[in-house]
Amino acid sequence: MITVALRHDYPNASLNIAFAAPTPGTTVLFGPSGSGKTSVISAIAGLLRADRLHVSLDEEVLTDTAHRVFVPPERRRIGLVFQDGRLFPHLTVKGNLAYGWKRAPQGPFAFDDVLELLGIEDLLQQRPHTLSGGQKQRVAIGRALLSQPRLLLLDEPLASLDRARRQEILPYLQRLKHRHNMPIVYVTHSMTEVTLLADTLVMLQGGQVQVAGPLAEVSSNPAMPTALRDDAGSVLRMRVVDHDPYARLTRLQAGRLTLDVPLQAGRSGHVRVKVPAREIILAQAAMAAISINNTIPGRVRRVVEDVERNIALVEVLVGEEVLLARVTRNAVARLGLQTGAAVMAMVKSSSIEVMDGPA
Repeated sequence: MITVALRHDYPNASLNIAFAAPTPGTTVLFGPSGSGKTSVISAIAGLLRADRLHVSLDEEVLTDTAHRVFVPPERRRIGLVFQDGRLFPHLTVKGNLAYGWKRAPQGPFAFDDVLELLGIEDLLQQRPHTLSGGQKQRVAIGRALLSQPRLLLLDEPLASLDRARRQEILPYLQRLKHRHNMPIVYVTHSMTEVTLLADTLVMLQGGQVQVAGPLAEVSSNPAMPTALRDDAGSVLRMRVVDHDPYARLTRLQAGRLTLDVPLQAGRSGHVRVKVPAREIILAQAAMAAISINNTIPGRVRRVVEDVERNIALVEVLVGEEVLLARVTRNAVARLGLQTGAAVMAMVKSSSIEVMDGPA
């Protein structure tokens, strides 16, 4: 478990941020610029001496201003990667990687394994000024891993990259997440990165926590701020149960919820999927013939109406899994959508996003 309780006054802003998240796992700090994300990262790393601060990692207290406890940054065994990578310009890629590795205690990250993990084997003799932005960030992450950290902090590592470079590096971050189940705190203002990487989501606004909790719960809760976004949807962890090459479909399952998605040939085990709220159609009963593959019986657990935007967010319970649907307020009235009502949720296979998992 990582716990943070931070109170600090800047000349033009005040922070009052507290949350706890399980370890291992990826905790994503999400929010606009100025919401306090980087201050939290700095506090965890020991770089911010806040007015009042408590930070603990797996029951070890790293900072506690009330009891005058402060573990120096160099003794925390925390890897930190900034937006710009901050590589040593006078060293080659190999020299940058070796800088932390030679000084680190023994740990799980071997030099050659990190090269393969991040796809930087062919860059060893190059200097930072010859690298693309995505390559620099992969090298910076490699250098942090070779310091054998027990916690990795990533402060908007993709913010300075264009869309193509972000798409280049995201698969490597997903590979790191799946192969090495280590604690990660990741800062971003991109909902795409939240959806791909987060296990726990901490939303910050104006120096305070709006919401904190498991991504699956937060993403499907119609009362949460995330539900009002245009890209809102349920993020689920599902198991691959079958491939149908003839129909070109793969079947996924989580409890009583079954989804057919476009064929994911060769994929097995568990995957993360997103079902966009705007893509779900609600009906009172299944139709006799319809092109939609997924018709899912469930019950309404909650309806939250947004009068200003004339929409409603409907939480549909399927066994223990939850789907979030966005419909008009008129649809709520016509279908009699209220707590406990039986409902059929329909979603096109092509609209379901399969985002990660071993292939």
